Amino acid sequence: MVTIALDPNMYHPHLSVADELRKAADLGYAHLELSPRADWFFWHRYPKADDALIAETRKAMAETGVRIHTLVPVFNWAAPDEQERRAQVRNWRRLLEIAAELECPIVNSELSGDPTQPLRSEHAFYASMEELIPHFERYGIGLNLEAHPYDFSERNDDAVQIVRGLNKPWANYVFCAPHAFHLSDGAGDVGRMMRYAGSKLQHVHVADCFNHRANVGNRYIVNPPGVDARIHQHNEIGNGEVAWDEFFATLREVSFDGVATVCVFGWEEDADGIHRRMRERLEQELRPTG
Repeated sequence: MVTIALDPNMYHPHLSVADELRKAADLGYAHLELSPRADWFFWHRYPKADDALIAETRKAMAETGVRIHTLVPVFNWAAPDEQERRAQVRNWRRLLEIAAELECPIVNSELSGDPTQPLRSEHAFYASMEELIPHFERYGIGLNLEAHPYDFSERNDDAVQIVRGLNKPWANYVFCAPHAFHLSDGAGDVGRMMRYAGSKLQHVHVADCFNHRANVGNRYIVNPPGVDARIHQHNEIGNGEVAWDEFFATLREVSFDGVATVCVFGWEEDADGIHRRMRERLEQELRPTG
């Protein structure tokens, strides 16, 4: 059965994680996917959650029945600079301790690295994984990886191959729908990309986006022209161009039974409404009744 989780990103500025668990319960979610926030773990920085914060959060989980099912750290473990890579591995070791204390079965992350140095970044990534594999296996924590825009690998098929190269049953792939056009250089062929991942497809991120390659690349105007940047959104389904009928049909076709996370960002004025509507859509598409 598909696990539907909420990324509470839009509540980070004004709610504690304990209160985000309460919010998730109010919105009808039983699982949370905790994304970066400064008081827990933040992009590329050493995790800050201490025993007291973890205890407060465990208490809220017990009270609400909502579990933190996944953590989403972003640490640059594929940094070509060796000193930076070692520091990021240290960050990972502490993050896995936190995940174990929360009884969190899965950690999601990105490949990171430098897209201008893809080969050196890939070498660094596998070196970091060699160091971290014993820690993942000691705690029994799974790893789901995605290719994020501006990672050293930004295309679906190459990222799936990198995950396969780890040759670990607990290391799998995240297909991130709001990155669909970056993953495919504008093609947006979501069904083909998910089928390519095969059994490694264990997690999907659900949000909409527009195709940055459409209209001769003028869907977005970035100044100066040619600047080295990646643009995408995480919108509510329907506010974008992802092929949702194909997306959900493919998940049903492959009997997907992993994690589907609602991860809409940047629409705080209607966060509750968006999250309720998104949960209802996922339940309708992935948990059919009758």
